[in-house]
Amino acid sequence: MKQLIETIVQALVDHPEEVSVTNSEDEQSITYELSVHKEDIGKVIGKQGRTIHAIRTVVYAAAAKQPKRVIVRVKEKG
Repeated sequence: MKQLIETIVQALVDHPEEVSVTNSEDEQSITYELSVHKEDIGKVIGKQGRTIHAIRTVVYAAAAKQPKRVIVRVKEKG
């Protein structure tokens, strides 16, 4: 899943070398934190959040058979 998120986001941004994904897991969910360069935040989120919503839809579909809920968050690198 981590590789899927990285591949999608690296195609969208101007600084693909600064894309990183970390994950944390608890009993009910897996959270993926997507870190991108501060100039690329707008490209990842998109107008009215459409791009990040589309990324989340693809990730949720890929994780449909997993018993845990999948969460995708975006944060900027300094």
